[in-house]
Amino acid sequence: MGKIGQSLLESIDLPADLRQLPEDRLPQLAQELREYLINTVSRTGGHLAAGLGTVELTIALHYVFDTPEDRLVWDVGHQTYPHKILTGRRDLMPTLRKQGGLSGFPRRAESPYDTFGVGHSSTSISAALGMAIAAARAHSNRQVVAVIGDGALTAGIAFEALNNAGDMDANLLVVLNDNDMSISPNVGALSNYLARILSGRAYTSVRSGSKTVLSTVRPVFQFAKRIEEHMKGIIMPGTLFEELGFNYIGPIDGHDLSSLIPTLRNMRELSGPRFLHVVTRKGKGYTPAEGDPCVYHGVTPFDPRTGKMETKVSNKTYTQIFGEWLCDMAETDPKLMGITPAMREGSGLVEFSERFPDRYFDVGIAEQHALTFAAGLACEGFKPVVAIYSTFLQRGYDQVIHDISLQNLPVMLAVDRGGLVGADGPTHAGSFDLSFMRCLPNFVIMAPSDENECRQMLYTAYRHEGPAMVRYPRGSGAGVTVERTMTALAIGKGEVRRQGARVALLAFGSLLGAALGAAESLNATVVNMRFVKPLDEALLVKLARSHELFVTVEENAVAGGAGSGVGELVGQLQLPVRVLNLGLPDTYIEHGVPAQMLAACGLDAAGIARQVIDAMPGLARASESA
Repeated sequence: MGKIGQSLLESIDLPADLRQLPEDRLPQLAQELREYLINTVSRTGGHLAAGLGTVELTIALHYVFDTPEDRLVWDVGHQTYPHKILTGRRDLMPTLRKQGGLSGFPRRAESPYDTFGVGHSSTSISAALGMAIAAARAHSNRQVVAVIGDGALTAGIAFEALNNAGDMDANLLVVLNDNDMSISPNVGALSNYLARILSGRAYTSVRSGSKTVLSTVRPVFQFAKRIEEHMKGIIMPGTLFEELGFNYIGPIDGHDLSSLIPTLRNMRELSGPRFLHVVTRKGKGYTPAEGDPCVYHGVTPFDPRTGKMETKVSNKTYTQIFGEWLCDMAETDPKLMGITPAMREGSGLVEFSERFPDRYFDVGIAEQHALTFAAGLACEGFKPVVAIYSTFLQRGYDQVIHDISLQNLPVMLAVDRGGLVGADGPTHAGSFDLSFMRCLPNFVIMAPSDENECRQMLYTAYRHEGPAMVRYPRGSGAGVTVERTMTALAIGKGEVRRQGARVALLAFGSLLGAALGAAESLNATVVNMRFVKPLDEALLVKLARSHELFVTVEENAVAGGAGSGVGELVGQLQLPVRVLNLGLPDTYIEHGVPAQMLAACGLDAAGIARQVIDAMPGLARASESA
């Protein structure tokens, strides 16, 4: 089965090689795969605990199903590193999440085994259902499998898809990877229900016996018919899924290949909607990750022997600034309510959740619900603060419009990860929020240029009697001193940070430093605009009288962004000035190092200066003569 001295994993280049192995060799392969995953991610960083939990499940799925002809659709993608290793990308794993290297998520352009690109959760069943219906229309016997985590089941789209699939009688297998863990600890009635059932004595004994039965009785359908009415409706957690039209089997141990493989084989032979419930442990096989799967969900490079991660002394992150402000504000106002859609750690809410548990709400992976829930609180006189990533805010856009903006409710959005996000790439980049939020009536939109300004903007947004949004980037700021006091800023007022001539650089948020750097060689005026909406109309009118060119600079898509707002104002008021909009181009920016990504977009100091000179060639000659 390979060259002498070659490990079992090294003999597997594609799933077809895997399917040539005898079953009794698969536990060894799982061990080697887990070790390889730990060693690789220890050098590159990335998502670890989720992939460790799906090693056996990944092997079993590729062993039983004829991938890529059979479609395997993963949810979210955090757990797909073992899948990447087994599907021809083992030797490329050292390039994971690096510029020009492998994506940290499934991506159709990267491999035919990545049947659907993901990054946001809960889409797998919908996509797989589409593929299953397409196979039926083509009269194909192709199998379609969706793998979804229990945390992802908290999203409404997952239940919409389950309901639709059961009604269609689609030939689809849904595998629930139940590890009682998404990114933050799971919340919600469904998670509690599964945990309660699985911990019961009656079900424990049935489960241990059912593994043997499921692995020996063929087809599974005969077994299910004999006992489903007697047992499933009484003690098994499959009642809900069977009511939706699925043939439910499980739960079974997701780390026991001797159960997984025969059960998957049996279910492969069935038709219609099928639901297999497997129980796994996030971080399986690596003690540090098993002990703290939250910490080891996403990791920086670490020592694989000890699990100790590399630490770098850096300035406070914007996320930390938000977390500190939220606790300070909650101490002064008992009406403050903190809301997150399953991102407690990522959004900086850990301390708040511990100090103010009765005012902390993790609603699960349910962005739409989070926003309308906040609107309901606002209707009753409370002050909701929704902490949400920019990329996840997209998922609740209808609720932002109809439930918050239209009703002019005082809901505050603390939008993290605005702009590019480095190694996570385009699925997680906050490239569009200024564009899709700027067009909404009633909203006040702010973008801080440093940490202290972020704190003051958070306070300004909280005090505003209407919907408001503060949008800040991932990572650390410039390292400025943050005032513990809170001062409300004048709504819609910018500040001139450097006085120059002919060109005014209008910086929105995170790129103020780059604009100031460019201004030195251009002798340009620099304005920290602060507010994307409303714009500082009086300041812009004044500057238009003494400058020939406005250059807007933002870490957001140029199309429809803050700069577009400046251009609209200039046109409406017929101001005697040209406008050059600089921002993210009309494409998706691939993963890489943030500074290099910005430079490639022309948004570092040198790139800004170069584009200004291209727009005003005479400016360069004047600078040289000066």
